[in-house]
Amino acid sequence: MRYTVRTPEGELIYNSFGEVERAWLNGLVDGDDEIQEEGTSKWRKASSFPVLARARRQGDAVWGGTQSAWIVIAIILASAALYSIARGHPWYGLAIALALGLLLTKVTYKAFKRSRP
Repeated sequence: MRYTVRTPEGELIYNSFGEVERAWLNGLVDGDDEIQEEGTSKWRKASSFPVLARARRQGDAVWGGTQSAWIVIAIILASAALYSIARGHPWYGLAIALALGLLLTKVTYKAFKRSRP
């Protein structure tokens, strides 16, 4: 079944509701956009579809999850490494910087492996 999505820029036709959901997740369809199912004359707001309202957009979870905690930890460790080097303890600073590099590598790998919603 086809779905037509009407946005301020124009109309797009999707071959299935799954395609509409993927467009929603990628930010191509907004909550104020209107969706019409093939064979009906009624337009509904995209935000009124429960499946779309529950679907999590990729950009929505950046600061709601652990991302901000990892940023704060990385800043603290980088500052500690620089402070140790500036105070005349280059080996401590190097050890902290190495730990920070391993931590960031792990976080980046885990984020890369995470499945898409």
